[in-house]
Amino acid sequence: MELKVGEKITFERTFTKEDVVLFTEVSKDEGVHHVTPDEQGRFVVQGLLTSTLPTKIGGDYNVLARKMDFEFLRPVFSGDTIRCDVTIEQFEPDEKNRTKIIAMFSCRNQLEKEVMKGSFSGIIL
Repeated sequence: MELKVGEKITFERTFTKEDVVLFTEVSKDEGVHHVTPDEQGRFVVQGLLTSTLPTKIGGDYNVLARKMDFEFLRPVFSGDTIRCDVTIEQFEPDEKNRTKIIAMFSCRNQLEKEVMKGSFSGIIL
């Protein structure tokens, strides 16, 4: 799959209560807000679980990440559908004849509010 500078890739998923419970078990991030539902029955999704959205896209394109930067802007709750838009900023051969990639991403909830943004860089395997 050949990528181009300026290309936009999108991935969307809905986080479930089960996702939060499983991630809590694996990560041991047992903050009260992750294990106790709010008045609407929702759990706060762990930031690192939310950050799997751009890593999923990186996995689709065989990116070996070297640097990742995340800024968490507002909480994500179980039941929220998050869309992650990744924009390719750089895609070119490096000095070792590998393909270097730099991308920016923005993740928005179903209300179009930005919940996370950041960037990643690495090489294509």
